[in-house]
Amino acid sequence: MTKALLGYAVGAIFLLSTLAFAVDKPDSPVSAYPAKTTIVKAAKMHARGKVIEISDEAIKIERTVKGDVENMEFALEKPANNMIVNDFVKIDYIEKDGKLIASKVTKVALKKKEIKPVDAASEKK
Repeated sequence: MTKALLGYAVGAIFLLSTLAFAVDKPDSPVSAYPAKTTIVKAAKMHARGKVIEISDEAIKIERTVKGDVENMEFALEKPANNMIVNDFVKIDYIEKDGKLIASKVTKVALKKKEIKPVDAASEKK
């Protein structure tokens, strides 16, 4: 009987020790894997309009959206070359800290609308 009791005691100690090692340990403050950081990129936007003011630091354009005329002012990352008042421009920009920052300013040539001559056959209808 003592051999059986000793066998049960050894078995119980072995079982309890395996359970103790199987318990999850709390994470240490220094992780083996660094935390993932997400980089949020600002969305690039575009605006087209007529230049009403320009300087080395800023450009102001007037554009029409759904029949409403609005003025937009942009801070320039670098001076816009060969731009003058009344030029029609396209501006690539981002919004940062409540300011509109122009990353690229390009002149846009306005296309003239073609006027098609009215056919004599279509006038008779």
